[in-house]
Amino acid sequence: MNMRAWVACLCLSSLTIGPAAVADAVPRDLAGTVRLEQVRQGGVERAADGVAQRRYTFEPAAHPWLVVTPDNVAWDWWGQGELHVRVQNAMPWAVTLDVEIDSPGQRLQARVGVPAGPAQTLVIPLQATSPRAQGMQDGPPMPFDDAGRLTLLATTVHGTLDSRDVRAIRLGVPAPHSAQTLLFGAMGTLPGENTVHAAYAGIVDRYGQYTRGRWPEKIDSDAALRTAVRAAADRADAAMTDAYGGQLDGPLLDRTGWFHVQEVNGRWTLVTPAGHAFFSLGVNAVNADGRRSYIEGREFMFTDLPPDHGEWTAFYGRGDSRRPEQRASQGIGYDHGRWFDFYTANLYRVDGSGWLAAWRARTLDRLQAWGFNTIGNWSDAALGQAHRLPYTRSINIAGDYASVASGYDYWGRMPDPFDPRFAAATETAVAKASAGVAGDPYLLGYFADNELAWAGEGPQGRWGLALGTLAGDARSPAKQAFIAMLRAQYATPEALGVAWGIPLRSWDTLEVAGYPAPRPDEAHPAIARDYSRWLRTYADTYFRTVAEAIRRHDPHHLFLGGRFAVYTPEAVTSCARYCDVVSFNAYADLPQHHFDAVLMRALDRPVLISEFHFGSSDRGPFGAGVVPVANELERGAAYARYLAAATANPQVVGVHWFEYTDQPVTGRLLDGENNHIGLVGITDIPFGGFVRAVRAANLAAAAPNGR
Repeated sequence: MNMRAWVACLCLSSLTIGPAAVADAVPRDLAGTVRLEQVRQGGVERAADGVAQRRYTFEPAAHPWLVVTPDNVAWDWWGQGELHVRVQNAMPWAVTLDVEIDSPGQRLQARVGVPAGPAQTLVIPLQATSPRAQGMQDGPPMPFDDAGRLTLLATTVHGTLDSRDVRAIRLGVPAPHSAQTLLFGAMGTLPGENTVHAAYAGIVDRYGQYTRGRWPEKIDSDAALRTAVRAAADRADAAMTDAYGGQLDGPLLDRTGWFHVQEVNGRWTLVTPAGHAFFSLGVNAVNADGRRSYIEGREFMFTDLPPDHGEWTAFYGRGDSRRPEQRASQGIGYDHGRWFDFYTANLYRVDGSGWLAAWRARTLDRLQAWGFNTIGNWSDAALGQAHRLPYTRSINIAGDYASVASGYDYWGRMPDPFDPRFAAATETAVAKASAGVAGDPYLLGYFADNELAWAGEGPQGRWGLALGTLAGDARSPAKQAFIAMLRAQYATPEALGVAWGIPLRSWDTLEVAGYPAPRPDEAHPAIARDYSRWLRTYADTYFRTVAEAIRRHDPHHLFLGGRFAVYTPEAVTSCARYCDVVSFNAYADLPQHHFDAVLMRALDRPVLISEFHFGSSDRGPFGAGVVPVANELERGAAYARYLAAATANPQVVGVHWFEYTDQPVTGRLLDGENNHIGLVGITDIPFGGFVRAVRAANLAAAAPNGR
């Protein structure tokens, strides 16, 4: 269906914009023709504010579209920075709207959720952008009040556009299962990116809280902060445990004087130095200095930063988080310069110069009262040294050794364990991690590295490390080891070529940097077989190197594995051979939906869930973490379900929550993560309903019939 003069009918209404834009500016109205693709047109209506809008119903289809094209071949948007569209959702639920803007060979794309309610102004920036460009992973909730105008900004826009030659605007609802009705009004363009600035301006108050939201734990004064933080925590129950948290009401197991693992009646368990079963309920990142956020260049986001001198000097600093080799930090703006630590500043507001000692005592009281018995990775070392809870240590292997790309590389490329420099770096890292704690019975054990890229992405991701190894340059120690393995297996390069279905007349061909190794297929099973053997060899070399270094420096404590995020069966099997426990950062609704429970049963080795969490976006930070749930109430229910599933699995010996404190609204230094996933907020105030649910679940898990 064609409808001439739609823009003239509905888009001549002026749309005033907020004070961040040019004063009294209005959108430059667009003239064009509308084509409807599986969309029904309704009549013109007047909204509550008297503005004309037309009703459109998007039918159930793969992708119904409302397409607006210019009357004169193309629109010239040179110098324009935003497309403004008046929109209102006529449904009682949010409707997903796709926006595409086309120029020859180019397309700009955005997807927004249009909430139910009054009409608002949809704003599409006319160039690619995202919250990452603003220094954070997730952007502020939409819509927002922009000087009295309800505004729905597309915070993420992909693609490119030739602004001098714009050929179409497409508005669509992706694959609706039932008819969805939206009303559209005025449409036009404006210069600049004023709405983006307005969306992020003044979003953080003096306490590090999101200014535009309300929730039960939010405070507005120093007095309220002190009262809420100092409120007495629930008292820890008088549990029947030994000094390390082991269950006294269970059977006496092997008593070695150190934490170890033991299989009892088909169930794996950690065992305390005193010989009692121990299910590790831990929390990661229990520290006071991990909530820093860059402020340099984006001071407009903060409403009331304290002065950077006098008593507040200690809470400012400078840093540089630029890591071109890490995907995690790519595209993150405001990634260096001056930062401010809202969390420690709030602790200072509560307890003055003695804030650190007060925080440590209060935090240990809370953890024990909430039913936790382990201080997890990346935590304040002094908490473990207090000998109130067992703790873990992290072996962070770093050096100038070679590396290999697997195609995932989120935290960087894989270390090359065939490089002699890797073994030297491992020795140094293990010596550092074990210094002063090798004789401490409260030490549970050591993790090595974190979330290494054992696999790539996509259907062939399992083979990413093999493909990446062969794509390396001739100097790569891993590549030389792989080629040596193939030469020992196949008498000639021609024999390898036949097995892999490729022309190969010289071993030198494999030496070429960027060598395009074949991907496994059914016609050539030798490829998968050889790659699998290489992946196991690679993993064996890595885990054996680390395990041997640990045994040299600390023969008593557990090797808790490598905290798998992406993994292959070969890597897990190798870890099970060389480590005492296989650890998974298992972000899923249930633990068995992340780690391969069938494989772990076959390997018959204990599993530690070294990270998991559930987040929501109703307590300030904009992100809801890796596993989002609907709201704060559901966080507690999800925690209880996850823990119940973990304790029911005979392989699982513990679960560790990530993390203790919410991330900053404007993103942490490392990679801009800004999630509500904490037990406490940036103000150090516990999320009351959530911690009560966590405490109940933890106490149930620790009960005699909990496992």
